[in-house]
Amino acid sequence: MASISVDKGAFTRRMRKLYDSWKEPSDASLGKCDAIVVAVGVDEEIVYAKSTALQTWLFGYELTDTVMVLCESQIYFLASKKKIEFLKQVASDKENVNGIPPITLLTREKGSDNKANFSKLTGAIKESKKGKCIGIFSKDNFPGDFMESWRKALEQEGYEKTDISAAIAYIMSVKEDSEVTMVKKASAISCDVFNKYLREQIMEAVDMDKRVRHSKLADGVEKSLEDKKVVGNIDASTLEVCYPAIIQSGGNYNLKFSVVSDDNKLHFGAVTCALGIRYKSYCSNVVRTLLVDPTQEQQDNYNLLLELEDVVAQKLQHGVKLNQVYQAVVSAVKSKKPGLVDKLTKNVGFVTGIEFREGSLVLNAKSEAKAKKGMVFNINIGFSNLENKDFKDSGGKKYALFVGDTFLVNEGSNATVLTTSKKKIKHIGIFLKEDDSDDNEANEDAEEILGRGMRRAVLESKLRTEISAEDKRKKHQSDLTKQLNEDAKTRLAMAKGEQPKAKPKKSNVSYKHSSLMPREPEVRELKIYVDKKYETIILPVFGIATPFHISTIKNISQSVEGDYTYLRINFYHPGSTIGKTDNQFSQPVSTFVKELTYRSSNVKAPGEPSAPSSNLNTAFRLIKDVQKKFKTREAEEREKEGIVKQDTLLINPNRGNPKLKDLYIRPNIAQKRIQGAIEAHVNGFRFTSVRGDKVDILYNNIKHAIFQPCDSEMIILIHFHLKNAILFSNKKHVDVQFYTEVGEITTDLHKHHNIHDRDDLAAEQAERELRHRLKSAFKNFIDKVENITKGEIEFEVPFRELGFHGAPFRSNVMLQPTSSCLVNVTEWPPFLNTLDEIELVHFERVQFHIRNFDMVFVFKDYTKKTSMVNAVPMSSLDQVKDWLNSCDIKYTEGVQSLNWTKIMKTILEDTEGFFEQGGWNFLEPQSEDEGDDDDDDEDDAYQPSDGMSDPDGGSESEYSEEIESGDESDWSGEELDSDESSGKDWDELEEEAARADRENEQLKMEEERIPDNRKRKASGSKNVAQQKKRRKR
Repeated sequence: MASISVDKGAFTRRMRKLYDSWKEPSDASLGKCDAIVVAVGVDEEIVYAKSTALQTWLFGYELTDTVMVLCESQIYFLASKKKIEFLKQVASDKENVNGIPPITLLTREKGSDNKANFSKLTGAIKESKKGKCIGIFSKDNFPGDFMESWRKALEQEGYEKTDISAAIAYIMSVKEDSEVTMVKKASAISCDVFNKYLREQIMEAVDMDKRVRHSKLADGVEKSLEDKKVVGNIDASTLEVCYPAIIQSGGNYNLKFSVVSDDNKLHFGAVTCALGIRYKSYCSNVVRTLLVDPTQEQQDNYNLLLELEDVVAQKLQHGVKLNQVYQAVVSAVKSKKPGLVDKLTKNVGFVTGIEFREGSLVLNAKSEAKAKKGMVFNINIGFSNLENKDFKDSGGKKYALFVGDTFLVNEGSNATVLTTSKKKIKHIGIFLKEDDSDDNEANEDAEEILGRGMRRAVLESKLRTEISAEDKRKKHQSDLTKQLNEDAKTRLAMAKGEQPKAKPKKSNVSYKHSSLMPREPEVRELKIYVDKKYETIILPVFGIATPFHISTIKNISQSVEGDYTYLRINFYHPGSTIGKTDNQFSQPVSTFVKELTYRSSNVKAPGEPSAPSSNLNTAFRLIKDVQKKFKTREAEEREKEGIVKQDTLLINPNRGNPKLKDLYIRPNIAQKRIQGAIEAHVNGFRFTSVRGDKVDILYNNIKHAIFQPCDSEMIILIHFHLKNAILFSNKKHVDVQFYTEVGEITTDLHKHHNIHDRDDLAAEQAERELRHRLKSAFKNFIDKVENITKGEIEFEVPFRELGFHGAPFRSNVMLQPTSSCLVNVTEWPPFLNTLDEIELVHFERVQFHIRNFDMVFVFKDYTKKTSMVNAVPMSSLDQVKDWLNSCDIKYTEGVQSLNWTKIMKTILEDTEGFFEQGGWNFLEPQSEDEGDDDDDDEDDAYQPSDGMSDPDGGSESEYSEEIESGDESDWSGEELDSDESSGKDWDELEEEAARADRENEQLKMEEERIPDNRKRKASGSKNVAQQKKRRKR
């Protein structure tokens, strides 16, 4: 267990809370104790126990065969060697460190009775306070030799025992923020299991008239926790049911959570469904009643239940006694339907958490405990033994109604419902559509022949009027359209005037005064001289040595022509950089030198050490070197311009920090990839390579943290998308990821492979084990980081089921949505778009005869360049639309590709005018009022320019109408002459084909004789082509 880490901060807080409550007890049983003894054994039949709950609350794990003794000034643990290694993470010998006593660890002796250890523990109990009374959990009696010997050791000492279960439960009932987060996730999963699985199964059974057993439905609930379509990308190992799901119908109802679903078949009346999901040891619960063809009285009774649940939510606040909440519910029933008071459940809820039901904190008439902010309650209200006189079937005459949700107690406001599954009558009612008996005679005759159709349930999801998915999307998109332009106007109005103007770049000065000019002989001799210190080139111009800074030189070239060498120097000047502004010049109206050319002889004069052109050769080389250094330094400065100064990373010296080893970093620190380790500290991560390079990423600079598992991938990685760029390797980076490979990315195709080859089988098995090991290590690291950051960093996992292929860069990759963005992080460079920053998505080239389409992402920041994903398969169009619609993102589509650079430039030039003219409505397809003729759709795709259009609308339009009418007649003729419509035999088809061949030969002969008449024979050739098609068939 040494590899498993414990949240030391949570342990310290909760242990301190326990000791503070012990020193100033609100419960008499806790104040009476001189020591607290907690012993946990092994019993697979026990699901919930106060001892294991306390261990989970303190450590996050259950420690079997472990004894914990809390004394006034010392804490003792007696456990096996592996568990002691785990507990060393929280052990401390210092006095009252972090407000808790020092911790002593005792190791169990295998094969012995542990008398020495027991004597140490009993001696510590005697020294704690009076040493007479110990607090225990009276209901927890674990079997086993170790537990029996421990209980005998306590009995021999003759301690007085008192049950502290209620007191400890009250301490643990107030949840911390991290615990509330766990309960919220558990509640969301409970709702998903009910909505996506259980309710659908019951509705399908009613709809198809299936007789399904209650026990089978209950078993399916537990199996659904492994279905990613139901629970998403939640790790199935962190999920379990709080209790076997309870489904009851047909008059047999027991509104308790201790019952088990029977083997009776589902009755189509009132069906009560109760299920609870446990996520990382924290429980949640949801209860619903599905009503098939409910009467008005049933609907009224059910609506009363919903009102009672609202009464509980209003009354259940910080400081309110639990029995007062119950009395408020009873009073509400008496005021509205007094006859139902006797049929109301004896309690309306209880505290939940690590244990599903806390028996000492129940909402009934006797409980005097007070609710506190942070408590989580399972509110469950029901009516039993109700009668439905209108139901003819005996199984439906008696029914029950049961509704339950998970609530969080607040201070000064109503309790918050955490299970948000819909529960109004229109959402849980299943209304059957029976055949009408007053049909006309024709329908009656048809029914006598065909028989009565099976009854169909008109489900809420179908809205009783079979609306297609496309219609639902269009309705939602129309609502989004109304808000889109208004939100954009408001956002741009608030941001107006905030953008600073670009400042002109200051020109580099070579020398501030003439005294700094070099006094070298080359300068006096009017030769070209390169001053490396001041990055200046001194050139002779009209007999004067003139300095030019290296930044003014655009490029240089050297050429040899005959006996002369030419050196040409081109300078920057206004207009030299096409497409860029000239604001880099501080005085753009001045006179500029465009170029200078120098010529020197290659002929060596007698007595000279070298030819005159050697100066040009040396100058060319030196100018190139200085220019290269200057550009490199400027590039580094540009990289540093957008860098925001980060806080200093606070190193945690504790060795138990979350850490992952043997990882690679992207982008690479050096030219070759280097392994290293990433470690989480107080306020950020630090990656340290094997050669000592360090990269720090602070928690407050992380915008998105993505965990990409190795499922169907060759690498497993953690990706960070940052708010502000960081600088390493002399470049700034917004995306940084740490990954490792889980298999061979390349395969030798020449190698002979045999399916029964032992080496191959062993390699596959080793790869599977490696994948599992790496996945566990990464998940363990992520869980630790989320715990120590208290939710500041929350890793998102891409939903592969919602993914689609596309090419955001050069290669085609799988794009996968997460809860807040659309990503592909397995290929480099990564692709990541934040959903909250997207204004709209436009689909380009959406046509049925094209296999792919393009997606354009327009961001709310119009100065940001649009993002495009090319080559998305047309088969993914509906899936992408559904996903965008569920994210409340507006989308449009068109058949053409647009020039988005010009569009965004036009919008930025006159934003107000753009929205006054309708804003983004120009991307919407044309309305039906603009044209009723469907045949004009193809013509609308092409709009001729003003110069091409005919102002008189003369013969060209008439000619086009003739062509269109000819096309329509040809098309209709082809359709009528098809094999399927006419039913001609083979002889007739052969005669037609021979006739078509003769006509084709005759046309060719006419074309040879009269070549000028080709245009008039175009329509005839079309008919021939059509007949050729028929002949081929």
